[in-house]
Amino acid sequence: MLGAIAGDIIGSVYEFRPIKTEQFPLFDEECSFTDDTVMTVAVARAILEDGDYGAAMHSLGRRYPRAGYGGNFIRWLLSDNPTPYQSWGNGSAMRVSPIGLAFDSEERVLTEAWRSAVVTHDHPEGIKGAQATALAVFLARNGAGKAVIRREMELRFGYVLNRTLAEIRPGYHFDVSCQGTVPEALTAFLESIDYEDAVRKAVSLGGDSDTLACITGGIAAAHYRTIPEHIVGKVRSLLPEEFLAVIDRFQER
Repeated sequence: MLGAIAGDIIGSVYEFRPIKTEQFPLFDEECSFTDDTVMTVAVARAILEDGDYGAAMHSLGRRYPRAGYGGNFIRWLLSDNPTPYQSWGNGSAMRVSPIGLAFDSEERVLTEAWRSAVVTHDHPEGIKGAQATALAVFLARNGAGKAVIRREMELRFGYVLNRTLAEIRPGYHFDVSCQGTVPEALTAFLESIDYEDAVRKAVSLGGDSDTLACITGGIAAAHYRTIPEHIVGKVRSLLPEEFLAVIDRFQER
């Protein structure tokens, strides 16, 4: 979970000024958490409490209204009776990593990922992006190698993962769709050698960098089993106490 949040924070400053290199300061002075982190914490809180993903996201999102949400999601937050809006955006995938960590079977992970997505992102691509990300985290957490994860993502979800980052990077641009984000985030993970390398690769694509790095970071942390202490310490210093309380409860559980 901290792997996803760290990716969000590291990528936050490049969301609207993209870069095409892996060589950048890991923590810019303007780095901060965004909606990716707020919603990841909300999903974790729902798992710890009553399982109501929509209520948790609605409540916590209203507490942090300036975190960088998309227009449709803002309208969802402002509504007193929010309903899904057929979104295929990558918001369903950015927030789902706690589900891949919390549940003990592929079937349950896929079901809970669906439940977390459909409260807003009930388009098939929005659901697929959430399920693929959560399953990749689950497989990585349970020791599946990269070849197994790649095969599952290709066969089960139809993602095309045969392009290298070097092939993707030159023509890639800002893309908020699940179908234009999740495969690229997976590729960054598959080509990486450790957690930091994975996040740097995701940011270097020059797209929706905080979300790319959030998705990649969650999978990479589950796979590599460790995040460097200097990253963990910096990330924790940038988070509100109520987020840290949820993160710590989640990790203990």
